[in-house]
Amino acid sequence: MQTRLPTIALAMGDPAGISPELTAKLLANDEVRAAARIIVFGDRRILDEGARIAGVTLDISVVAPNSAYDASQRPTLVDLGHLAPQDVKRGEATPEGGAFALENFRRALVMANEGKADAVCFTPFNKKAMRYVYPGYDDEIRYAADITGFKGAAREFNVLDNLWNCRVTSHIPLSQVASALSVDNIVAELALADRCMRESGLQNPRIAVAGLNPHAGDGGNFGQEEIDIIEPAVKLAVQKGFNASGPYPADTVYVRARNGEFDGVLTMYHDQGQIAMKLMGFDRGVTMMGGFPFPICTPAHGTAYDIAGRGIANLGASKAAFLLAARMAGRNLAAMNKS
Repeated sequence: MQTRLPTIALAMGDPAGISPELTAKLLANDEVRAAARIIVFGDRRILDEGARIAGVTLDISVVAPNSAYDASQRPTLVDLGHLAPQDVKRGEATPEGGAFALENFRRALVMANEGKADAVCFTPFNKKAMRYVYPGYDDEIRYAADITGFKGAAREFNVLDNLWNCRVTSHIPLSQVASALSVDNIVAELALADRCMRESGLQNPRIAVAGLNPHAGDGGNFGQEEIDIIEPAVKLAVQKGFNASGPYPADTVYVRARNGEFDGVLTMYHDQGQIAMKLMGFDRGVTMMGGFPFPICTPAHGTAYDIAGRGIANLGASKAAFLLAARMAGRNLAAMNKS
């Protein structure tokens, strides 16, 4: 039995940045359109302005909220009619922009959570704008869990081409990282990383584990975390069947990964891997939120207020995010058909 194309719920991001033009470019891209059925949540006026800026012509269906639609032939915009272009302050985070993006994201999440979409993708948000209307907005993972009622473990991954960046801790102060590490936490993050990487198509992914301290502790001279926590975690993960190794010095492990020695790197804190990944390919990087019942993907870059409205936004990362979401959703559909 042939697996149907996955359905992707696409949320337009912050209207004051490059999200409208990136959304328009996605909808006009032949490879994107061929990869999945697309349901877009946003405002037709904002999308039309994005298309004008991007210099693309859109061939889409437009429906009102709660209307019946068929996205099998061409992308469908659910026109929420919730923001007029004259109310957009380009290059500025505002409550109006935050409300626009938040509602788009909420609807996309609800659609996927109800089983009506197989993955969620969104063009860049601005967290400051989102917090104006949702004060508890820490990040996209927290909001997605709030909306869907998800209680499991979820984590943000960064993907550049076929290289994955994973982390044990994320949005916490650097001063709290060491105390947040444990053998169980590291093994759990390795397991989640392995699962998500397999869902993307990697078989038996090779995951390098970075140390916390300079030179991975230098045998205990620069800290004990590698000896007491990280190395035992790697050994336990290997016993459980994961293709993990380390701990390696964080300042060299990405050179080895870039050269093809590893498929992914598990870091101990946010910037330990983010800096390396963005230096290697800022315009191609993808952020993937793993652990949810469905993939959630977005470009790793931000709203780029400084170039908004100039028509020069690079589609690379947004396209890569959409195609990763479609690929993971497609593999999940195929696995369901086999079971």
